[in-house]
Amino acid sequence: MKTLLLFGVSPKKGTGYQVLQLALQQSSEWCCAALVRDAAFAAELNRQGMQTVVGDATDESSVKEICRLAGTNTIIVSTLGGSAGAHYLAQRLIIDTAEQAGISRMLLVTSLGCGDSWHTMSERAKTAFGHAVREKSLAEVWLQTSKLNYEILRPGGLSNGDVTGTGKCFYQQEVHGFIHRTELANIIMQRISASVLDNRIYAVVDPRLTSDNN
Repeated sequence: MKTLLLFGVSPKKGTGYQVLQLALQQSSEWCCAALVRDAAFAAELNRQGMQTVVGDATDESSVKEICRLAGTNTIIVSTLGGSAGAHYLAQRLIIDTAEQAGISRMLLVTSLGCGDSWHTMSERAKTAFGHAVREKSLAEVWLQTSKLNYEILRPGGLSNGDVTGTGKCFYQQEVHGFIHRTELANIIMQRISASVLDNRIYAVVDPRLTSDNN
């Protein structure tokens, strides 16, 4: 049985939480582990049969401990947000620790505008989100130049809503748009269920969603 190790899952029902719910529904295929900040939430996850460590992704001992518990037959999914200045450091620590622990696979969720898609952002978006996007871009490069087998997903604007089944991954194409967190989680589970990650970066949007029906 494979282990899914989650960074970025919280009780606030973001993308990481949605990934967790799907993985728990597929309990015959996946064991789950997570690094979480909230002790009460960790206790709830433990009751569901998960392995947890309470701590922060910038804390070396916490990240090492959850990687040790997860074991080497693990795929990491990181949907971390994080405060300015801490996001890149956390992702870098996760990637470095995974290498040291013998974990070989990781899926990283960043956002449209990262890396070579920076030019697609409006000046207004760069002013509002530019610092966070630049940190995510640094995390992408650190993963790309690591020993890990990886995929990077750059979702469009995230919103709440049901799984649509119409979200798509686009490779080396400029796209804009939106996607529900539940649909993104569904795509993440599809990607990690594949036998090998393909070391590519994908933009991820739901073409049927617009600013009017998002």
